[in-house]
Amino acid sequence: MCDGVVSDEPGACPKCGMALERNPAYVATKMYTCPMHPEIREDHPGACPFCGMALEPVAASAAQEDDNAELRDMTRRFWFGLALTIPVLVLSMGMVVPGLGGFLQSLGHGTIAWAQLVLSTPVVLGAGWPFFVRGGRSLITRHLNMFTLISLGTGAAYLYSVVATIFPFVFPVSMNGGMPELYFESAAVITVLVLLGQVLELKARAATGKAIQALLGLAPKTARRVNDDGSEVDIPLEEVHVGDRLRLRPGEKVPVDGSVLEGQSAVDEAMLTGEPIPVAKEKGSAVTGGTINGTGTLVMKAEKVGNDTVLARIVQMVGAAQRSRAPVQRVADTVAGYFVPAVMACAVLTFIAWVWLGPEPRFSHALVSAVAVLIIACPCALGLATPMSIMVGVGRGAQLGVLVKDAEALERLEKIDTVAIDKTGTLTEGKPTLTHVATSPGMAENDLLRLAASVESSSEHPLAAAIVVGAHLRNIKPVAVEGFASITGQGVSGRVEGRQVTVGRTDASVPEALATQAAVLRKEGHMVFFVSVDGTVAGLLAVTDPIKSTTPTAIAALHGLGIKIVMLTGDHAETAQRVADKLGIDQVEAGVTPEKKRDVILKLKESGAQVAMAGDGVNDSPALAAADVGIAMGTGTDVAMESAGVTLVKGDLGGLVRAIKLSRATMKNIWLNLFFAFIYNGVGIPVAAGVFYPIFGWTLSPMFASAAMALSSVSVIANSLRLRHAAVET
Repeated sequence: MCDGVVSDEPGACPKCGMALERNPAYVATKMYTCPMHPEIREDHPGACPFCGMALEPVAASAAQEDDNAELRDMTRRFWFGLALTIPVLVLSMGMVVPGLGGFLQSLGHGTIAWAQLVLSTPVVLGAGWPFFVRGGRSLITRHLNMFTLISLGTGAAYLYSVVATIFPFVFPVSMNGGMPELYFESAAVITVLVLLGQVLELKARAATGKAIQALLGLAPKTARRVNDDGSEVDIPLEEVHVGDRLRLRPGEKVPVDGSVLEGQSAVDEAMLTGEPIPVAKEKGSAVTGGTINGTGTLVMKAEKVGNDTVLARIVQMVGAAQRSRAPVQRVADTVAGYFVPAVMACAVLTFIAWVWLGPEPRFSHALVSAVAVLIIACPCALGLATPMSIMVGVGRGAQLGVLVKDAEALERLEKIDTVAIDKTGTLTEGKPTLTHVATSPGMAENDLLRLAASVESSSEHPLAAAIVVGAHLRNIKPVAVEGFASITGQGVSGRVEGRQVTVGRTDASVPEALATQAAVLRKEGHMVFFVSVDGTVAGLLAVTDPIKSTTPTAIAALHGLGIKIVMLTGDHAETAQRVADKLGIDQVEAGVTPEKKRDVILKLKESGAQVAMAGDGVNDSPALAAADVGIAMGTGTDVAMESAGVTLVKGDLGGLVRAIKLSRATMKNIWLNLFFAFIYNGVGIPVAAGVFYPIFGWTLSPMFASAAMALSSVSVIANSLRLRHAAVET
């Protein structure tokens, strides 16, 4: 029913409420959305049907800042309006200027009135025409917004002045000695000031996108492809395909995600990790698009291109988060829903009160006060309060390696008082190594390790990789496995050389010597796995995973923020407690399966805690989803990142500290913005209505009302932009 409404996902039409239908003929080239109402999706630029704000591209592009047509249009309108408004002000107020007053008086009131009409009409109806279009649309759709008040206020002042100029005889003689007051200068100045506010707002919104622009700028424009015949050619990045061989020369940016085929070098991955120390790369090493090659030459294989690269996913996540709505926005939405009709009613009552009780010329005072109420109560500052802070905060997070999936996660993070943390890959490096092999009588160490490595070679778990690598270092080659099975949190099993082999926990009887050795190893912080062959425990493997160097500092910082830390791990209680004691962790839940991790999270929530869960593996996904806020390590699995509301690119808990500080700074910023908006309207409307006139003689010109309205928006924008420099580093 509603042409022009296009969405990239199922849902209801924001205009009529009908379910959206799939259009197979439609190909989305560039979608536009509203920063205040992200549910709006249209395939062309325009204005939001709810709030009237200009729509922005959904997908950021490197040229977006240079292609801001709305900003260019509003800037032209502002300068055009300003050029014509200055002479209108001179004609209106020049009588009080020595030397100029006599000249203007000689022209006569009628000539000056017609001159103001001619000069102000292009300002109000030309430069300010978009405001009338949006205001009219708001009345038709019954979504009253800031442009409703602006168009009514300027329209009333302008139309009254036009009638007073063309038909002055229809007004009472008591009005200024028979000559009615004119408000062309008010209508023109209001229009110019609103245009200025729009220009400043659009520039500020463009500034919030600088984080995305910076991320987009990390990707190179071209890549050097190595052809099958050995020749090389530079091609646009868009033409790189999965499987292509690409050459990286010294100092060049990595074009896409992939792995090294030839060569050795060091790659600067600071854009992902924030660490200035380059990372050594050799054959088999993974490289990420946007990182910078060092002094060596590499040949890489393209494995992820286009929107599948890490950099592209980061840009998509940041853009989606900036367009999302925080629950606190409901406060502003609820107020705005009643605010505009209430202001219109207040303006009508103000007009009636001045006509009935005001001094002469009553009609003139009534009109001025009613227009001032409409203009000063413009809720643009209220509408900007939350979206501006969210956009800036999310952009700031991207620069710090904190990727926020949506604004709700950012708001919830501010209330967190308990953090549940997985051990492997979160507190530790996630790069375990095999340290001990022990066997029962009759089983050789190499045979035990060959059987275990054969089964573990089919597993993707980091601990499995440690066993396989340990076997490789001992020149032991895994053999084929049949019937492989993995039971999350329990272990793996399969048939190797005709024998049923299980690696992990065991329900079988453990020989006393192995049990004693396992207890000693666990006290030393090792993880112990029993290897069973045909149902009998044949030995054990011990693996250690070193604690990340950044973990102790991060734990101390979290405690400094008043946050309780709970460690969740599938490890044995003794191993887990050893790590917890070393780090000063408050509570340990050891030997837990993924389902039990989730149960622990739910139990903490039932006790009244606001819980965040930090993890990196598939086994953490249920707990991440159950927590108030799920926090995934960027070095972990895709499943974990999909289940989480926040992703830490660097993959260490220092990012969690930054995320919590950023959340608290953003929410503080939002509430300060809302305070500015509410206090401004709470004070401004009574002054504009003339409540204090009987006591102090205070009235407010519509021009000053429009200036105050613009100042309120500027104050909200300036306060939001402070987040770009918020002190949230660890």
